[in-house]
Amino acid sequence: MTLILSNDDVEKLLTMPDCIEALEAAYEELAEGRGVSRQRSDCITPTTWSEDAIYGLKSMDGVIPRLGVGAIRINSDIIRNPLVGNTRRRVKVPAAPNDRYVGLVLLFSTHNGEPLAMFPDGVLQHIRVGATNGLGVKYMARKNAETVGILGSGWQAETQLTAACAVRDIKSIRCFSPSRENREAFSARMSEVLGIPVTPVDQPEDAIRGVDIAMCGSNSTDPIFFKQWIEPGMHLSSIKKPEIEPAAIKSADKVVVHTHDPGPILVVAKGAKFTEESKGEGWNKRHGIDFDKMPTLPDMIVGRYAGRDDDKQVTCFLNNLGLGYQFAAAGSVIYKRAKEQGVGHELPTDWFTETVHP
Repeated sequence: MTLILSNDDVEKLLTMPDCIEALEAAYEELAEGRGVSRQRSDCITPTTWSEDAIYGLKSMDGVIPRLGVGAIRINSDIIRNPLVGNTRRRVKVPAAPNDRYVGLVLLFSTHNGEPLAMFPDGVLQHIRVGATNGLGVKYMARKNAETVGILGSGWQAETQLTAACAVRDIKSIRCFSPSRENREAFSARMSEVLGIPVTPVDQPEDAIRGVDIAMCGSNSTDPIFFKQWIEPGMHLSSIKKPEIEPAAIKSADKVVVHTHDPGPILVVAKGAKFTEESKGEGWNKRHGIDFDKMPTLPDMIVGRYAGRDDDKQVTCFLNNLGLGYQFAAAGSVIYKRAKEQGVGHELPTDWFTETVHP
């Protein structure tokens, strides 16, 4: 039988500490060549939904033989890049029927190839991005780090804070985002969720000044963290390269990237108004920085690189690109717990397999 799960199921089955632990173990396999991950691929075309939008079909996958699973994550997206204030944003539109998004994770067995489970990617996507940066904090932030400044107040910012609190004894957090209403609501909610004070502030500098960990968790494709805000001993964290300006990255004593994959494989149809990469934005921003020679998170986890040598160093983790491999690692935990707890709906595996040679 093939298990069908919902986002609500995933949220009940996978905690942030669970995801951090699963990714950490899986990265050891990846670093030693026992696990494999394929570079993300995006097919971009025009869409009839709107002239200022594009259609994107995204896929990313990975296999972890030790766990006996492989996974592929697929997104069918309508995307816009509006200018909000002074920054360009990347916004997915809930354009599917009933104002919904489309993202699926398929989990397969490496023992016989069968489809084990299928579930939406939304909740897991949130958790795995946070968990990845949480590992950056674990290996690079000072052991006595207890204050955080967060730039952003959306779902990405929420899991960034949850992850930081899972690996450090955080005592206080300050939050800035351009919308006063959003940052105040976010701060109130996260104060209750985390059980520590999260204070909204009026300027980004106010969120960053004097903190041990400076985190970016936004949908901006332009820099939101700048060199002049860096202080000795600070750990910088971003969920994409463009969030931290190049001068700040160059000023850090230690910089680690998630992966050496330079960016998604892009296949763009003629007529698609897709300018993020073609104009040197997004993943193509390098500014003289050789990201290919930087150590990766798996390198750090297996001890090939020290994330911090002393408490005065400025460290920086760039979650430059996601891996389908992460969905296999976390998906294995979700599937195991769902089977143990009887969660989800089972459908005949024959519905998803065939007798005809493909």
